[in-house]
Amino acid sequence: MNYRVVAAQFGMLCILLSVIMLTMASIGLAIEWYQLDPVDSAAIVALYVTGIFGLLAGLALRYFGRRGSRFLGRREALLLVSTSWIGGALLGALPYWMWAYLHFPAGAAHPFLSFVSCYFESMSGLTTTGATVLTDIEGLPPSLLLWRALTHWLGGLGIVVLFVAVLPGLGVGGKRLFQIESPGPAPEGLQPHVRETARWLWYIYLGLTLLEIAALWVLTPMDGFEAVCHTFATLATGGFSTMNAGVGAYHHTPAVDVIVIIFMVLAGVNFGLYYRLCRGKLSNVFQDVELRVYLAVLVVAAALVCGAVALSPNPIVLTTGEQVPSTISESVRQGIFTTVSIQTTTGFCTSDFDLWPVLAKAVLIGLMFVGGSSGSTAGGIKIIRVWVAFKVLWMQVEQVFRPHVVRPVRVGRASVEPELRLGAVAYLLIIALLFAGGTITIMLLEHAGGECECDLATAASACVATLCNVGPGMAQVGAVENYGWFTPPTKLLMCLLMALGRLEVFAIIVLFTRRFWRNN
Repeated sequence: MNYRVVAAQFGMLCILLSVIMLTMASIGLAIEWYQLDPVDSAAIVALYVTGIFGLLAGLALRYFGRRGSRFLGRREALLLVSTSWIGGALLGALPYWMWAYLHFPAGAAHPFLSFVSCYFESMSGLTTTGATVLTDIEGLPPSLLLWRALTHWLGGLGIVVLFVAVLPGLGVGGKRLFQIESPGPAPEGLQPHVRETARWLWYIYLGLTLLEIAALWVLTPMDGFEAVCHTFATLATGGFSTMNAGVGAYHHTPAVDVIVIIFMVLAGVNFGLYYRLCRGKLSNVFQDVELRVYLAVLVVAAALVCGAVALSPNPIVLTTGEQVPSTISESVRQGIFTTVSIQTTTGFCTSDFDLWPVLAKAVLIGLMFVGGSSGSTAGGIKIIRVWVAFKVLWMQVEQVFRPHVVRPVRVGRASVEPELRLGAVAYLLIIALLFAGGTITIMLLEHAGGECECDLATAASACVATLCNVGPGMAQVGAVENYGWFTPPTKLLMCLLMALGRLEVFAIIVLFTRRFWRNN
């Protein structure tokens, strides 16, 4: 194992994140001055000090790895990816923790006074999960809210993809790094050179970001700051908001829901299709099987959820606490928004869906597992894996009564190779095992803490919401709840689940195998 090259490249990533953090501190300071609010000096100091610390740590790591080989093998790439997310979340948590200790007097109670809670919030941001420990989000200063939203945006296509796109010297290792980090079973190469591929993805990502910011700023009552923060969360399919009630705070402006729905759907699409679209290959885009299945699942699920909510005699409870009648128009609005938000694993909430009928909640739970398309910013198992696994299952059923028929598994016109079929089924199996094991472990950890407030529904939904990077779950982690009440060991477990889900399990699991660390 070449630890020096891992240290050197991780050091460069720390430098990059620190420069971004220092920039955000300056922008946050300007925003507070512009809004004529009292400048929260604790938040500005926290961001500047953390940024300087990150720069020094990055330079030290670069110095340590200066004499190492520049070759990045597969094992080094795996270690670097995992270290980037775990260490990046650690660096991202420091501003929260330092701000809380500088801002609050001794004996005060705030989630960020616990470093574990800060790490949870940072990991949730970078993995685009959107689960939060905060009750009073609006109590954070603008500079920290901006940094919190930016962690989503950086994690959307992956800080490691950004790392490959802008940093030289990775060579063949860069391709390994990109393939390990990119979401989905088989990231599609857009250009022969991996750095060109990463750059194209970020150009598309940046273009969509600017487009949504303009739409929210011009067409809705949001100011520039709110438009930027909500856009970062939407395109990254994250779900962090600047408001306590989330997007539900803008209930009286339907245009906000419409714009956010459109861009959540776009964020859940394979970004490789946008490149084809830019090249004028429109027919290839609509021939993509995963895209068609993704849209079909959205339409069918939304119809079921809207119908269930509309037929319910109970009023719809918004995240603001306001109750509105479950008319057809309101049920369609809330049903479509929530369905798209959950399927794309964005996690924005406008109403308390935990109070909805059983059918609607069952559909939403299923969507949490399914997620969006491969090559998108969405989490979950991914549409293509579910579709391939369904095809394999149907093939096995058919062979029970037609054993002599040998039928290839096809996705569109392409035949799926046996290793890809095995990979899809294996991934579904390991997600099921992690879900079961995670649920049981959460229950045990919460019971071990003494008074247990965690029931089975809460533990199970918290597990799937963090493992599949959704954010809100059901029961005590629902749309109007948060994760702040969990014990520190449970929060650390959920941080691991978030990292496993974002890196699609195997890049983290290999770290726990003995052979991975052997030199031979």
